[in-house]
Amino acid sequence: MRTFCFHESSCVRVVLSAAAAIMQIGILIFVPDAALAHGERNQEPFLRMRTAHFYDVKWSTNETPVNGEIVVTGKFRLFPIWPVNLPLPEAAFLGNGTPGPVLARTESYINGVPAIQSTKLELNRDYEFKTVLKGRVPGHHHVHPMINVMGAGPLLGPGNWLTVTGNESDFKLSIKTLSGETIDNLETWGLGRVFFWHGLWVAIAIVWLVWWLRRPLLLPRFRALTEKGGDRSQLVTSTDRLFGAGLLVATILIVFFGFQATDTAYPRTVPLQGSRATVEPLPEVPEQVKVAVNKSNYDVPGRSLRMNVTLTNNGSSSAQLGELLTSNQRFINHEVSQAMATVDPNYPKELLPPNGLKVSDSRPLKPGETKTVDIEAADAAWETERLSSLINDPDNTLGGLLFFYDEHGKRTISNVSGPMVPVFTDPDNRTAENPTGGAG
Repeated sequence: MRTFCFHESSCVRVVLSAAAAIMQIGILIFVPDAALAHGERNQEPFLRMRTAHFYDVKWSTNETPVNGEIVVTGKFRLFPIWPVNLPLPEAAFLGNGTPGPVLARTESYINGVPAIQSTKLELNRDYEFKTVLKGRVPGHHHVHPMINVMGAGPLLGPGNWLTVTGNESDFKLSIKTLSGETIDNLETWGLGRVFFWHGLWVAIAIVWLVWWLRRPLLLPRFRALTEKGGDRSQLVTSTDRLFGAGLLVATILIVFFGFQATDTAYPRTVPLQGSRATVEPLPEVPEQVKVAVNKSNYDVPGRSLRMNVTLTNNGSSSAQLGELLTSNQRFINHEVSQAMATVDPNYPKELLPPNGLKVSDSRPLKPGETKTVDIEAADAAWETERLSSLINDPDNTLGGLLFFYDEHGKRTISNVSGPMVPVFTDPDNRTAENPTGGAG
């Protein structure tokens, strides 16, 4: 070891680095399926709290065979306090977040309009979406509805585990063209032409490289360029020029006749459409309950969000606070039966914090009544979902939706936002000023 290393510590570092590299390569090669989902946790909390809030999301089934369909429906609202460091949703595209192409999206709609193209979306408005997914790769996959905003990236909705059964080789994506032709499987259609043209250009590139690599490259060329009296005329000979000109002419002819043959075989073609669809938002419904946040903080040791809010019922029916939705986490007020009735038994359990939403006064708010209540949403989800890191953000503003229900189960939605101020206390009342706890 002393022969190759100046110091033993250097040798140790080299050996450890090599071992770590081998372990990483082994993990990549032999454990390809170890990665799980929940990549949305890597998104900053402000991005998840103040962009798109998905609600009423439903999956038609949690299991489908290859070629079977899963329909995902729901609604989303673009939050009015959109982060200033993100571009506005001038161009947004409805997609689905999956771990690779495990599902094929065959249909997508926003408010009933085909969402094949991007569209402009408005802030503080609601949209209804529908996507039809076709099973492609067998496995257990975590799937999200998703809005891609140009310049801002993907905005993920709630994710659910979906199972695809069967054999991947059985997958077929059949379509009927505008000219009436039926393509049995779009996934493999035209692959022969793709392989032919790629193989042809690769072969031409190899011939060109071999032509120059067939003779010594480095030392003779270096000496011809640097030594006095070097013969530079031998670097590119007349034969080389003739061969290059012939290859250039051959390339032009291949492109020309290839285009003619393709145009003859497929006379009717439609270019990719670059325009944007026009989608009107759902009819605007005024907020029945006005929400004013007086104080909000986040209890770091207790993993609890606490808000003091003033609620004013401007509607003609009662309103009872039943749910807080933020970052796809649904904090349900267990004292409100209408809110509990909205929870689908098949809804992802990890998105329903078991402690729910605690309200100091859960009595219905009468028409014209104003009252101040304390709201608490305590759960480990604030840490496991990395939402508590919002307290480290320069603009630590919480964003979410409050759902209110009347005695007949009719629901209204109100926006809620406020600063998320951290409070470093614990159940024993220990603070920096009172480190021993107790009454102080």
